[in-house]
Amino acid sequence: MAGRLHVVATPIGNLKDLTFRAVEVLKAVQFIVCEDTRHSRRLLDAYGITSSLMSLPAFAEGERAGAIVQRLLGGDDGALISDAGTPAISDPGEKLVTEALAAGIHVIPIPGPSAVITALSAAGLSTGRFHFLGFLPRQKSDALAMVSEVAALSATLVFYEAPGRTVDTLEMLKTALGDRQCTVARELTKMHETFERGTLSEVASRLQVSEVLGEIVILVQGHAREAKWTEAQVREALSAAISRGERMKLAAGDIAKSAGWSSGDVYKLGLQLKG
Repeated sequence: MAGRLHVVATPIGNLKDLTFRAVEVLKAVQFIVCEDTRHSRRLLDAYGITSSLMSLPAFAEGERAGAIVQRLLGGDDGALISDAGTPAISDPGEKLVTEALAAGIHVIPIPGPSAVITALSAAGLSTGRFHFLGFLPRQKSDALAMVSEVAALSATLVFYEAPGRTVDTLEMLKTALGDRQCTVARELTKMHETFERGTLSEVASRLQVSEVLGEIVILVQGHAREAKWTEAQVREALSAAISRGERMKLAAGDIAKSAGWSSGDVYKLGLQLKG
């Protein structure tokens, strides 16, 4: 009988953020797959976890995934972790999960810390819809092209970035998107956790005179649509849709297109009216 692969989220800074369930799973499996065995051993030692380790760095995932799948097929249960956060999200693991599923392995997510969600929850920007782009391409022209593809989205845009490139990226985003509101989250869950809020140019200016350290999450306000209807008009249209028995999600989408509102805002207002 084949083993199972558990995809386990680990702390992004504060070691106390490892969940009870994650500890139980990591102690129970026969082996743990990680990016860097030396880095992961510090976390595992803190919880008395002695399962054997196998390394899966990003550059070697294609070569090593097959051997891990064979071990799972042999009956051993395994766990996949990354250096920080949820595996396979801008971290190694995507190929291993894909190959494991193709081989019929049962893949079980063990949720926990994620820098994207952690930053978004306290950024002060819209959380109803967001678009995660991970790390932008190193080549500026490629990065501009990627950002241009999502410039018209009303969803909050979320990026990861390295400390040394943060200011340049903020300036590039201003060029591509205009001087929108943004939040730069640094050192999340750690002692020196900070949130820099303001326009892209304001935050870039502040960071230019300070040392940018740690893991960086950049969040940028989505494209602001020009409202064509007043709230009273939207309420009237929603009330009519409710009286006709229309599904709120579909009605909100149709009304949003005519009103120049985001569908999320119309939907929230519709739920209030319906309640």
